[in-house]
Amino acid sequence: MAVQPPPADQRIVIENVAIATVDANDTEYARGHVVILGNKIESVGDGPAPQWLDNVVRRINGEGHLITPGLVNTHHHFYQWITRGLAQDSILFDWLVALYPTWARIDDKLVHAASQGSAAALLKSGCTTASDHHYVFPQGGGDILGASIEAVQELGLRFTALRGSMDRSKKDGGLPPDHAVEKTEDILIASEAAVDKWHDSSFGSMLQVAIAPCSPFSVSTDLLKQSAELARRKGVRLHTHGSETAEEEEFCKQLFGMGPTDYFESTGWLGEDVWMAHCVHMNDSDIAKFAETGTGVAHCPSSNARLAAGIARVPDMIKAGVPVGLGVDGTASNESGELGTELRNALLINRLHGYPTALTGRQALRLGTMGGARVLGRQNEIGSVEVGKLADLALWKIDGIMHSSIADPVAALTLGALPPLATLFVNGNAVVENNTLTTVNEDQIALACKRAAQELASRG
Repeated sequence: MAVQPPPADQRIVIENVAIATVDANDTEYARGHVVILGNKIESVGDGPAPQWLDNVVRRINGEGHLITPGLVNTHHHFYQWITRGLAQDSILFDWLVALYPTWARIDDKLVHAASQGSAAALLKSGCTTASDHHYVFPQGGGDILGASIEAVQELGLRFTALRGSMDRSKKDGGLPPDHAVEKTEDILIASEAAVDKWHDSSFGSMLQVAIAPCSPFSVSTDLLKQSAELARRKGVRLHTHGSETAEEEEFCKQLFGMGPTDYFESTGWLGEDVWMAHCVHMNDSDIAKFAETGTGVAHCPSSNARLAAGIARVPDMIKAGVPVGLGVDGTASNESGELGTELRNALLINRLHGYPTALTGRQALRLGTMGGARVLGRQNEIGSVEVGKLADLALWKIDGIMHSSIADPVAALTLGALPPLATLFVNGNAVVENNTLTTVNEDQIALACKRAAQELASRG
């Protein structure tokens, strides 16, 4: 059952708290307040909350805590929660070849368990909005997309379900095995049906749908073109993997006679309604085209490192004006499954470009909040602590042994160990309290995920 929004007239008051609003001016308060009214932010500012407030159901003393916007995850593969720790020392193409046969045996029951594990890890790391790119739909697998949506709704995570797809198998020059792909026409029918059934474009929506063919090496040119046409006819966003590895770039040049960005441009896949995962191997021309068209990027630092894909040119993208958010990526290539730790990893990995200001702590926080909101097209609803926006807020405890001596509250989050979550609000609901999920039993999810992983492995 989906988590219901709180009563529209009830208030929650948080005071005596450090606040990083991530608004347009990067406003911060050393000792401020936030008032939640229903599922929206009613007040934020310096000092104590207004005294006249009525119907206050909860007051939180935020002494020793930091409030930030809830984190926004722009790229993930939830089903991979039950295939972690495999192909540990492989580059992307070898990793995919090793795992595709296992993934081709999933069904809706296994995906439900995996999605709950993935969503739980995200929530416990401060994530309030996530997108899940699911592209494996074996015949006889049941309602896989519906299973992931139901699983997430039970936990209370704001969700963008990406109806992914693959139609280019080995026999067509792609990587997936023949039995792991769908027919182009079936994909388009299923994608439109998913939008019609689940997509909610209203302000404050807890569930949206985007159309997301997997990658240049697993989908046909025809599918890319028709998916773009379908998404724009239905008014939804587009997502895929792009420029992830040097091998992908070579694949595109051999098969299409051009690099990934030029290929995507030729298929109608650049624009403000498009975002791509990884974008590691981008030249100056590629970055300029992304900036000019408003095409977004999901930066996945840990997964890029795990697969030895390289270091994305995020500082150059930011300078050019490319919308950039953070992504966990699937947990078969980022076993932690946490978004909160990606703030620190993004900051550190991007400084390997060779200069200490390549990415600052506050830029890393912006990537994980407003950056992600912009990439998902929801910057007017989430991503900053501002009056009128949705009450998606993370309250981090930074006065414990691991953080109490760090001079800057934001640095405690972006340079220190991931702080424990005192409370995580999604849509005005406290879905995490004292680092524990409130809507589900964590032990039951852990057991279900263990059994699902064992069952999937046994199907080989």
